Amino acid sequence: MKGYGEDLAHIHASGFTALAETAGPAVVGLLRGAGIESGLVVDLGCGNGITSRALVDAGYDVLGIDSSRPFLARARREAPGARFRHGSFLEERLPECRAFLAVGEVLAYTERGLDPVFRRVYRALRPGGMFVLDLPGPGRVPHDGPVRNWWEGEDWAILIETEENPRRRLLTRRMITFRRAGRGWRRGEETHRQRLHPPSETGARLRRLGFRVRVRRGYAGERFAPGHYVVVARKPSSASARPRRGTGAD
Repeated sequence: MKGYGEDLAHIHASGFTALAETAGPAVVGLLRGAGIESGLVVDLGCGNGITSRALVDAGYDVLGIDSSRPFLARARREAPGARFRHGSFLEERLPECRAFLAVGEVLAYTERGLDPVFRRVYRALRPGGMFVLDLPGPGRVPHDGPVRNWWEGEDWAILIETEENPRRRLLTRRMITFRRAGRGWRRGEETHRQRLHPPSETGARLRRLGFRVRVRRGYAGERFAPGHYVVVARKPSSASARPRRGTGAD
């Protein structure tokens, strides 16, 4: 899973934080509603630290993990009360904790599929713990052919071409970035690919491990665009609960 480069991380932090700003308080509400008032929360793919900040402000201990060093530099400034670790959540040791987050479709970048991540999360969660994530599903791009959009800020601009391959369940974003550098502008390019996971399949994978699962259309009453959804999964608090057989693998 490729981490964001410096210019794309700057653009994301400058103009694309709405999802994280909404998700942070909503996740705090979900945790408290489940009786999880304190303890360690692990923010997978923590990005620039906005969700981590909301959790720290609410009194939780927070560990953020991200593969992008530019993102982590911003996260440490955004949420100085959290701890952050550089690396892939597919390989980094996951500590025992009360909750895991994966905000911003970050798990869709995993080429190995969802099952390895889900198994690691289930093992590390304490009984009664919660796993909150959002993912893209089929229909993320509702038009035929690629969709092109352009955004700009005071010192940046970005062109994004998004294309969905229904047969391969693959979403490709090609991004051309421009960032002011001295008297001129620096141009860059990144291509990100995400696997598309239907909500019913994601729920089934989590239930096979033993999670209790709810699927939502947004974090806090808002409705996501088609093909984007939230999953709230709870590990049973009963010590007798056991994962089901046949977890499968992608």
